[in-house]
Amino acid sequence: MRGTGVVTLLGSALVTAACSVPRTTTPSPIAEPAPLTAPTASTTPTTTPPPSPPCAVTTGACVSLAQRLAWLLRDGRVVRGPVPAGFGPPDQATPAGSFHVVWKDREHRSSVYGTDMPNSVFFAAGGIAFHAGPLDAPSHGCVHLGDADSAAFFDGLAVGDAVEVR
Repeated sequence: MRGTGVVTLLGSALVTAACSVPRTTTPSPIAEPAPLTAPTASTTPTTTPPPSPPCAVTTGACVSLAQRLAWLLRDGRVVRGPVPAGFGPPDQATPAGSFHVVWKDREHRSSVYGTDMPNSVFFAAGGIAFHAGPLDAPSHGCVHLGDADSAAFFDGLAVGDAVEVR
């Protein structure tokens, strides 16, 4: 028993001696928190709010030709958008002006061009509509929207709703 007490005492002395030795190295920077500094203009993240619709429409759709964006509005609130939109080239330009939704066809096929126009919402003379289509390829005057956006516009717009293209 006596030998065990000596080993314990000796072991404690070694531990105490090891802990009381002064450090000769500096602690790792990971172990110490960085000093707190006030954010500066260059370190503060900035977020730009999305552009507001440039139209007076309260219920319907707003299209900005210059920004290549579209919005869906209900009771003065944006319910979808801004979303990217594609338009016709100068020789088949998307018409600017104030319109109303005339009719809708979920699975329309153009009788003139023979192309599918999913989620078509017709609003201007000549068969001009919102519909699903490639954003990087010109339309024949229609407003191309991505698949999910065209479905949202189809579901969100009713016959008679206002459409403003600026």
